Amino acid sequence: MGVVNDRMVGRRHELDALAAWLDGARAGAGRLVLCSGEPGIGKTRLAQELAGLALAGGTAVAWGRCVETEGAPAFWPWRQVLRSLGADPDAVFAGNAEPEDRFRIFDDVARLLTGRGELVVVLDDLHWADEPSQRLLRHLADQLTGAKLLVFAAYRERVLPDLLRSPDVGRLDLRGFGLAEVRELTDPGDAAAILELTGGNPLFVREVALAMADGTWRPDRPPRTVLDVVTARLDLVSADCRALVQAAAIAGRDFDLGVVAAAIGRSVQECLPLFDEAVAMGLADEGHRFVHALTRDAVEASLSSADRIRLHRAVAEATQARFAGDLAEHVTDIARHWAVLAPCGEAATARAWTVRAAEEAVRRLAYEEGVRLYQAALALDPGDTERARLRIALGRAAYFAGDLATCVDAAQRAADAARAVGKPELLGEAALVLEAAADGGLNAAATPLCEEALAVNPTGALRARLLAQRAHLAFYAGEQHRLDALSTEALELARASGDDRALVDALRARQEACPGPHGIAERLDLAAEMRALAVRTNSPRTAMWGELWRIQALLESGSLAAAAELLPALRLAVARVGGPVSAWHLGVVTACVAQAQGRYDEARDVARGAFERMRTIEPAPARGAYMALRCALARMQGPDEESIAHARAPFEPPPRFRMMALVSRSFLLLTGGFPDEAAEVYRRLGRIEDWELPAFFEVPAHVMGVLVTAGLGLKDDLASLLQLLEPFRGAHAIGLGVAYMGPVDLALGIGAAALGDHERAAADLTAGLAMAERAGAPGFAAEARRHLAKQPSVLSPRETEVAALVADGLTNRQIAERLYISERTAQNHVQHVLTKLGFATRSQIAAWSVRMSTPVSGVADGGAARTS
Repeated sequence: MGVVNDRMVGRRHELDALAAWLDGARAGAGRLVLCSGEPGIGKTRLAQELAGLALAGGTAVAWGRCVETEGAPAFWPWRQVLRSLGADPDAVFAGNAEPEDRFRIFDDVARLLTGRGELVVVLDDLHWADEPSQRLLRHLADQLTGAKLLVFAAYRERVLPDLLRSPDVGRLDLRGFGLAEVRELTDPGDAAAILELTGGNPLFVREVALAMADGTWRPDRPPRTVLDVVTARLDLVSADCRALVQAAAIAGRDFDLGVVAAAIGRSVQECLPLFDEAVAMGLADEGHRFVHALTRDAVEASLSSADRIRLHRAVAEATQARFAGDLAEHVTDIARHWAVLAPCGEAATARAWTVRAAEEAVRRLAYEEGVRLYQAALALDPGDTERARLRIALGRAAYFAGDLATCVDAAQRAADAARAVGKPELLGEAALVLEAAADGGLNAAATPLCEEALAVNPTGALRARLLAQRAHLAFYAGEQHRLDALSTEALELARASGDDRALVDALRARQEACPGPHGIAERLDLAAEMRALAVRTNSPRTAMWGELWRIQALLESGSLAAAAELLPALRLAVARVGGPVSAWHLGVVTACVAQAQGRYDEARDVARGAFERMRTIEPAPARGAYMALRCALARMQGPDEESIAHARAPFEPPPRFRMMALVSRSFLLLTGGFPDEAAEVYRRLGRIEDWELPAFFEVPAHVMGVLVTAGLGLKDDLASLLQLLEPFRGAHAIGLGVAYMGPVDLALGIGAAALGDHERAAADLTAGLAMAERAGAPGFAAEARRHLAKQPSVLSPRETEVAALVADGLTNRQIAERLYISERTAQNHVQHVLTKLGFATRSQIAAWSVRMSTPVSGVADGGAARTS
């Protein structure tokens, strides 16, 4: 009895599948393989075979092992992978505790792994990975197309369900061995009995066979589990070896021999033969690792409660001493040990280490792990003031993790604690946990907290930040009338405080208070101040906002060429910030510039790339910006099938953008030749006086409304919309650099023509044509010419003749001589032309006459120009 075979047995189907997937990855068909099964089923063994296949073919392999204890650092499996590839994990996982930083880091890791040629990454025991590590894997899974990368992830049960829906995912579900495989592993005479006992679990089969070999097998008392087998084997080792492996079990499945030696009061040299004994008995392997997690569990289970407490203290102190120079990767593990000791009078020590571990997790952008650790610290009996601070920290970590329910609960409980201890500054910090957002649900909780915090009259930077927060909340609530006073005071206080963070918050609040054409000049000043702040603080993100605001304001002023010249500066700032969110901002404004200047194919491609980058991160703004750009392109070229599909797809935007979405859908359907559908969508908008639009998008929304109502023949609504646009005559319609909808005068002219006011239409269309030409927007200039060509002449034949002579540079006297009329009559004709066309100078007449005699050219990129 007792033959034990260590070679690979069975799994031919799985190995063939892995070989095929490996060949595909080498050819550029990247894949994630999810391998599942119960403990001991052979997932790690299969991964080792895959690694051997890869290495034999010259493909690099990187391992990342997750650990079952809660003491591993954040992103631990990925840190191992990066380190094995020669990258510095601390440099990769570095940021400023902002969600955008984590997106950037995820992108950086994905690029590093997909861009280094043929590579296999093995993630073992994924079910024990921290949530940030699983989220990084999900991000990587979306980047595998075209990559020479195979990722093998072994797990028991708990993984992110989104992984299973990725198109580049293969699955292997391992089952127990049959009799034939068990015979290959053991003495054939014992195979049937072993199969019945173990259910074919490979680890259990091997352990039972080993028990038969080492004499711990008792036929009258067969083991029920692997733990029983290991426990029996533990009785065979020496007392000193047992002490070593028991301390190692407390340290974890992977253990540092120096820490374990210090914990049992021995030198590493004294421990080497004891470790060799553990290896010989099949408890550990040469890599200072238990052969299986179940082995470690069995060894730990052999300890009494007193011994377990003693060893947790010893391992904690040994770890602190051994890595005193750099504890960053060990604070979570140290906190785990002290947490076990908390009921033994060490709650304060456990809490301090747990908070330190939480701070380190957030610093490493592992927000979900930070949430878990802050919650653990709160369970360790902090005082009232510390409890308030911990809840504030918990709320911030939860906000960054996207766990808004926990964020709101933590902020409200922090406020309760701040009131209880009479700390108004903590009340203010609690209110700032809930950042204003387009989602009204979060704002509903944030607004009363912010109001309460302001009511206790905080001063300096804290008051500035609270006022800026309240201004943001007013912005999303549509309370534009409150923004001016709130943002003005916030900015004055922030400037006086010398607090850079407060100044950034206040500048952003003030920028939101200056929407539309009337706010262009101040927004340019704010952009300049933001850029100067970026230089002083060396902040790429602040520089990005400053450059973006400047470009947006220039676009709204009609300075398209100047805006285009600044795109390289924005591109540089975005490159320094990194991540998909900043890249989305760059893509949106780049597409807008291209669309405004008539480069429609470029605009479409850039906008689609930006949308694909952002749609899984922030779907609402991604879709809104993409639809707005699609509307602008449809105005010039007509909508394509994708635009119509977007217009018809079910989508619920944030409440403040509902009207904007309906106007856009109606416009796309109308330009696509579906007037009945367009009319049905438009009716859902209700009365124009009830429209609720974001302040920055009022003008472009009203321009689209003019085009829709003109096309549908809704003259009453059209007249109302023209009145709303009248104050913006001479301005350009654009919302925050998203999509350029041309000169407002052009829309006024189109609307006037639809109402039959041809004299007014000619004047407005002519003005719109001049604005489009000055701006360098050829598509809108062509559109103005087409509409002008359709208008019945508002000039008499003689006035038309006079206008042509003015264009030739003739004076009134010369015109009189040419036409054989008096100079006074010539002067009257010129005045009539000026009045009818709405002009003030002869040069305007000349320019108009030249334009009217110029044939309408095609639209850039060869597209057929269309309007509603």
